[in-house]
Amino acid sequence: MILVAGATAHFGRQAVESLVAAGHQVRALSRTPEAAGLPDGVEVVRGDLTQAATLAPALTGVTAVFLVLPYQMDPTAFLDAAREAGVGRIVFLSSGAVVEGADEQPDVIAAYHHGVERAIRANGAEWTFLRIFFPAINSLSFAMQLADGDVVRGPYAGAQSAPVHEGDVGEVAARVLTEDGHAGKVYELTGPESMTQAEQVSTLGRVLGRPLSFEELDPEPVRAQMGQFMDPAFINALFDLMAATVGKPAPVNSLVADLTGRPARGYAQWVADHVADFS
Repeated sequence: MILVAGATAHFGRQAVESLVAAGHQVRALSRTPEAAGLPDGVEVVRGDLTQAATLAPALTGVTAVFLVLPYQMDPTAFLDAAREAGVGRIVFLSSGAVVEGADEQPDVIAAYHHGVERAIRANGAEWTFLRIFFPAINSLSFAMQLADGDVVRGPYAGAQSAPVHEGDVGEVAARVLTEDGHAGKVYELTGPESMTQAEQVSTLGRVLGRPLSFEELDPEPVRAQMGQFMDPAFINALFDLMAATVGKPAPVNSLVADLTGRPARGYAQWVADHVADFS
């Protein structure tokens, strides 16, 4: 039995679908099982990642776990319960911001994910980390602006990334969870092409059939505004990561193809798969 923790989020849901399609037994952990909406055949169980008492039933008979955590959630209760249950393999969705081998990480995003990675390494189970930098689903943040017009406004039009389709992450997770040879590996997953934010918006417009454009804003007022209702340290880390990529093509690798046997999906395909989100 394979448990997906975070099964109703984008990446967890894709992993569930990939595992089911491959014929594996899947159990999904959710605080609200009645609202999960997962494929037929998936065993959905109630549980809270921060409440150890709710986790033992979900982990009974589980051999491997795909762990998707909300930012800043303490993994201790879950990892303790997984160790008690004898879970042999943990695959964690981590961040590409983590600097490998550095005890002191450059920002709060990297530090949090590095801390979870360290806790998993100490847990005793086989582990594999899937690190992603800027997932394609970040573009869903454009949808609210595009509901009122054809202009996306934001800082760092030239910030570059290689957007990763969540479907590719789900397929990689399914392979790593069910195949041998991945223990102790760190996989930095990328999409197939480096794109600026402005190029992403242009591609979005082409696929949607709309004349979209990107209007660059001064980042400092945007930082200050967003910091009023989100963690300022998180916002600063995110903006600094984006600023560091301006004018620098994002690294692109073949890991998705190597691990799944199929080329990584491009950004245009991601848009085509999410047309309804921009309607």
